[in-house]
Amino acid sequence: MPGPVAVIDIGSNSIKVLVAVRGADGTIIPLHVRSLDARISAGISHAEPRLSEDGMARGLGAIRGLLADADRFSAEKIVLVATSAVRDARNGHAFRVEVRAATGHDIRILSGDEEANLIGRGLTCDPALRHLRDFFVFDLGGGSLEGLAFRDRQIAQAASLPLGCVRLTEKFVPDPAAPLAAAARDAINAHVRAEFARTGFRFAPRAEAIGTGGTVATARAVLGARRGQTFDQTAPTISAAELRELADWLGGLPLAERQRIPGLPAARADVFPTALVTLLAVAELGGFPDFRNSLYNLRYGLADETLGDA
Repeated sequence: MPGPVAVIDIGSNSIKVLVAVRGADGTIIPLHVRSLDARISAGISHAEPRLSEDGMARGLGAIRGLLADADRFSAEKIVLVATSAVRDARNGHAFRVEVRAATGHDIRILSGDEEANLIGRGLTCDPALRHLRDFFVFDLGGGSLEGLAFRDRQIAQAASLPLGCVRLTEKFVPDPAAPLAAAARDAINAHVRAEFARTGFRFAPRAEAIGTGGTVATARAVLGARRGQTFDQTAPTISAAELRELADWLGGLPLAERQRIPGLPAARADVFPTALVTLLAVAELGGFPDFRNSLYNLRYGLADETLGDA
């Protein structure tokens, strides 16, 4: 059986590692997961987005720390991938060169289609979702939103939209330290609807929606903390009504108060209201009463691909 592989996902808001092996039954078994907030994507909404020197330094520091994690587990193969922030930045290649010079590892830049399809591949590795045949998947990150439709467990639609919460906060929220204004909320909602209309993405009535990525997981953590539950004690399904209540509550608070909310990482507090409004717009477009959270995401798809090649 192949030894462990490590996948480092260089996202717009956070940089994450998964160390995993394949079980005897073919499942992906996680040995180690860790996420570091780095926010390399500041400025991603600009006409000519560029990674800042500070952002690249934070990113390189996070990558070095996660590579050390992979080494502790004696990973036989290490894969580094980058998504929207590095993909869209004019100086994304310079960041790749810097990372390779400092670590000896190259970064694979995923296209939007590759990212969406690998998220779908990871999702189908979730043993809790083996019973699902037809469903939708939405993964909301800092730079982009990936949407997929599955029919008989095969990807029928895949779209990568520039609707990440960092991107939209920069675009529509003049002061992220202030409560989210109604005008900004309306503008985000309208923009999400327009982007989905532009892509021609098709929704289906009474379909089940799966939410991967940091937004749904963070909402789950915040709701659990309010009930005195650890993350593992929380139910995986979050209703649209719960998301709306969270958006109203957190959106009405200034940043300093949001940063003290249990379950909400302080580094995400500035963009989290935007993320919730974006997810609610998706729920309204698709008529989804809730989202079921799965932790099997892009990293699991890449681990499945890498272990398959091993």
